[in-house]
Order: sequence, then C-alpha cells, then structure tokens
Amino acid sequence: MRRFLPILALLLALAACQAPPMPPTTAMPTPYASVLIEGVPHLEQKPDFCGEACAAMALQALGKKVDQDFVFDQSGVDPLEGRGAWTRELKVALEALGFEVGPVWNEVEADRADEGLDAQFAALHADLVAGIPSIICTHYDDRPNTTEHFRLILGYDAAADEVLYHEPAEADGAYLRMARARFLKLWPLQAGGDTLSVIRFRLKPGKLAATRVDAALTPADYAQHVLALKEKMPEGFTMVYEPPFLVVGDDDPATVRKRSAGTVRWATRLLKQDYFGRDPDKITDIWLFADEASYTHHTRELFGEAPDTPYGFYSPYQNALVMNISTGGGTLVHEMVHPFIHANFPECPSWFNEGLASLYEQCGEEDGHIHGYTNWRLAGLQKLIKAGRLPSFKELLSTSEEQFYDGDRGDNYAQARYLCYYLQQKGLLIDFYRAFVANQRTDPSGYDTLVKLLGDPDMEVFQKEWEAWALTLRFP
Repeated sequence: MRRFLPILALLLALAACQAPPMPPTTAMPTPYASVLIEGVPHLEQKPDFCGEACAAMALQALGKKVDQDFVFDQSGVDPLEGRGAWTRELKVALEALGFEVGPVWNEVEADRADEGLDAQFAALHADLVAGIPSIICTHYDDRPNTTEHFRLILGYDAAADEVLYHEPAEADGAYLRMARARFLKLWPLQAGGDTLSVIRFRLKPGKLAATRVDAALTPADYAQHVLALKEKMPEGFTMVYEPPFLVVGDDDPATVRKRSAGTVRWATRLLKQDYFGRDPDKITDIWLFADEASYTHHTRELFGEAPDTPYGFYSPYQNALVMNISTGGGTLVHEMVHPFIHANFPECPSWFNEGLASLYEQCGEEDGHIHGYTNWRLAGLQKLIKAGRLPSFKELLSTSEEQFYDGDRGDNYAQARYLCYYLQQKGLLIDFYRAFVANQRTDPSGYDTLVKLLGDPDMEVFQKEWEAWALTLRFP
C-alpha cells in the first residue's frame, strides 16, 4: 500500500505541484515501500545552477520566499568563476540556510558496489519516509563524458520500482520518474582507486533563516553574466569584479586589476558618496582595450560598429563602456557617470548628464571627494566667450537631446562642463544635483533650480560675471 508523507505541516498548504499518479505495474516487488513528498514547487534552473534550484525548491516548500540566486549567494563561489556551486560549496550554502545535511561524501567499495549502493538507497528511502527529501549528485546520463548534475529526490514507487524527482534542467521537470536500476547506475561517481563516491545532501530543516535581501545586483547575477560573457569574450582577456561593473581588459592581468582598483573602484566609491544612492539595475561591462588597434578591432567584432571617437563611449543598449584606455582614464570616469545617471535620474536632460560627466574627465580627490579640474575644453569655451557667441544659460538648459548633441556639440559640452565646474568651485554642485532631482517634475530643465540656488540674480548680469570668471581660468 502506498504512503504519501508531507515534508512538514507547511507542505500541506502547498499543493501547486502535484505528483503524477503511480500506474499499476507488473514489476517485481522491492523491500522499499512507496512514499512521496507532495506539494514541492518546481523551478527550472538558470545555467549551471542545478544545485541552487534544487535547494530553492525545498526552501519554497517550507514557506521561504527565496530563489536559486539567493542560494548561490550563500555558497561563497567567486562570481568570476562563471559557474554554479559544486558539491563542497553547495554544502556551505545549505548549512548557511539552516539544513542539517548529514554525511555528504559516502564511499562505496567498487567490488561491492551493489551492496554499498543498496545501503545508500536504504538511507535515502528512510529519509523520504520521515518526510526528508535529498539533493543527490549523479551523472546527467549514461553517455561517455557526461556532466555531473544535481536532482531533488522526492519519492519512490515500489510497484514500478522507480524513483520520483524534480529535474531542474527541464521546464516541465516536476515529479519525473527514473527506474531505480538506472538511478543506481548514475549515482556513484569515481572517487579514485577502488572507491566510488555517492553524494547526497539530506534536507532536514534545522533553524532555517533564509530571508531574501533585495538588491539591485547580486553575486548570482554576476556569475550568470560571466557565464554568458565567456561565450563571446576573446582569448587573452582578464575579468575583474568591480560592482556595479564588470571590468574586462586585454592588457596583462596585473595592469587590468590595477586600473580596475585605481580608477573604477575609486570613482565608483566617490560618485556614490556624493551623488548616487542607487546602483544600475543591470551589470555594465567596462571594456578596457589596451591600444587604438585593439579598441577599433574589438569594437567592430563585439559590438558590430566602428567607434566614432578615439577615446571611448557608453552604449546603454549593450550596457557597456568601451574604452581605448591608452588615451588615459579621464574618458572612463566620464562614461561611468552615465549609467549612474540613468539609474538615479532617468529624466536627466543632456546638458547636465554630459556636463557632470565631462567635469570628471580631468579629476582627482580633494578632502575625500571627487573633484574636477580644468581641461582641454576650456580653450573652446574661452574662444566662444571672446567672440560673443555663447548662448544664455536659459538657452543651454532648454536644449533637447537632439539640439544638444546635433548642434555644435563641442560648444555645448564646454559650456555645460564649466557651469558644473563653477558650481563645484562655489560648493554648490552637490546641492544643485539633489535639488534638481527633487524638482525634476516641475523644473525639467533645471533652470529654475539653478536660479534659486544662485540666490535669484539677474541672469544676464550673472552670465557676464561668469564669463569674466571663466576667462581667468587656465589649462594646463
């Protein structure tokens, strides 16, 4: 007679996934009674997250609102590995989540495999009878060179002599069946010499403390991203994990890491400190190409286009910063501002988006804050001022995206940059940014916010004074 046992009282309320009925069969009887843990939801794994998906299924059956990404985040796997948790790391995750997993690596003597495997199956079956499922590691199938794979074992049909399990690798993988003989063939892994290894995690719940912490990007997101990026990344590149970015460079590894820490990490810390409370919600790749030839070649190869600037650019459509890093790090910091602006101030007009970004083309750190300095754009600005051709600030701030970029863009960049530089020098830039974000619905251009911050001056008079100030600046 079949017996169906719940994993815990909580499972009685979770009937979203029901097991298929066990059909009658003429198979030979076995010493193991039928048993099934019902109501366990099924999840399809993300690439290489089979163990994580199995753990998340069991946790969700216990009423924990967690996913396979959360399980991965407990494993300690370096996201740059671009893979899911292996057995040792999955053990770390499961124990951190509160499961009592028992002995994981179980040895079976190869010359007494049938006896040893039967003992291991008897222990697995006894746990099922007690309402405890197991994650097991098996060969994926019996083909040569097959991969290893985690499955969630939930029951046994004595009449058919079949194991019932959730298959994370299939979309419709709930309560699938496998002949016990095949299961016992796939289960043992070669441990070395005359010993086979049988891997099993008992999912006996202890003090479960799994609570999903919402975050824009998690280590699991980066692991999946790296896994996909490896498919297109040319040989000889180094990846560096610099949240919220992933740095990829074709210089020697030490140089790529040095630039990542010295520029990307440094600028990220200071930009977030003064301006940006929210990280981008998508991983942004920073491609650091060592020289002009690499930059031109790989931009065409990876992004299907020729670069229109010798320095670098930001592509929001591909979530990528593409840099000719041999020209220096100023353009890199400039382009890093854009994904942060997009995440924190999506309605930001072009004049401020580019004005703030270009301010940090030439920058350093002063009193613990990022600080822009005069740069090569100053000459063009001073030339416009002397010619009397500089637009009013109201005109500049009112430009549409098309007008800003398709007009005399170099002039627009210069005027926007040095307005931001002026505000910085007067200690007003951070206050202006925060007020502008707060007032964006009523003041989408930022002009009214600027006037108020300056103390409501006559703006024609202010502009003349500002132009006179700008003419006193020097670069270099």
